Amino acid sequence: MQVDAVFCEVRYRLDPTLLEEFEEYGRAWVRLIRRHGGTHYGFFMPRAAPSDATISFPGRGTAGAEDVAVALFGFPDEESYNDYRNEVGADPEAAPIIARFATPPFISYERTFLSPLPEQSADDPGRRRLNNVPGR
Repeated sequence: MQVDAVFCEVRYRLDPTLLEEFEEYGRAWVRLIRRHGGTHYGFFMPRAAPSDATISFPGRGTAGAEDVAVALFGFPDEESYNDYRNEVGADPEAAPIIARFATPPFISYERTFLSPLPEQSADDPGRRRLNNVPGR
């Protein structure tokens, strides 16, 4: 995995009356991101927790919201991501999708950009410091 790869996690707060539309939206964007050179790992819809699910670190964790879906996609590098952003609006396949979902089928979303944690080896600590992350 390249360290300069761009990964994006999007968390959507769902409107329970628009779940079918949201699923259509998700399938459409998976196709578009793949069409523009990205890798889409899918949209993950909420489900009930397993009956024996417990918090691994009591006092530190909580159960997540039950109305949140997550999407995860990536591009090999920032240039590829920027190309996608600049080109998707002019894509003839994207135009009807963008028009169809001009009013989005979700309440809100939160987007986080990520990079993979490098594996650590004995001769190369590969440690990335958080103090070079904007806002820190």
